[in-house]
Amino acid sequence: MLLAALVLSACGGGGDYSPKPHGFFRIKFPKKEYQEYSEGCPFVFSYPKYAVIEPDRKAGAGNCWLNMQFPEFKATLHISYDQIASKKMFDELVEDSHKLAFKHTVKASAIDEGSISNPAKKIYGIYYTIAGNAASSAQFYLTDSTRNYLRGALYFNNEPRLDSIQPVLDFIKKDVNVMIKSFRWK
Repeated sequence: MLLAALVLSACGGGGDYSPKPHGFFRIKFPKKEYQEYSEGCPFVFSYPKYAVIEPDRKAGAGNCWLNMQFPEFKATLHISYDQIASKKMFDELVEDSHKLAFKHTVKASAIDEGSISNPAKKIYGIYYTIAGNAASSAQFYLTDSTRNYLRGALYFNNEPRLDSIQPVLDFIKKDVNVMIKSFRWK
């Protein structure tokens, strides 16, 4: 009798039920403030105060290979620097950047290349915008085309779902753009 009363009371008294609409987490973005990076490398650039720059400690990492961490957003901008020793090396570095960007073709819905050119600062390069659920959404390289070469690739530390990370991606891409615009060789 008690069991029947519990079952009937659980089913009744419901009234109107409607499913809750899908919601998204509210993301509070920090204020855009920048500081300068110039620690022992042949380049200088501005980066956000909410980012942390650490040396890349992976095996095979060169001097001035850096990881710009965005801990609040679980993202990393991997930065690698190479000193150009020959025309052949320069061509190989440019080709490697192209291959690494287009490696994401399997998951990308589009890959756009934008030219970077600032003759007054001797900065040239290409910015790759990778659309879709690719592991990396933005990559670039900067060079003076004679002695210095720097490459950057933005990765999130979770499964890439563009619809979920789009607001954060747009926020961080603005920081990458500030970095590129403020970049200069020493």
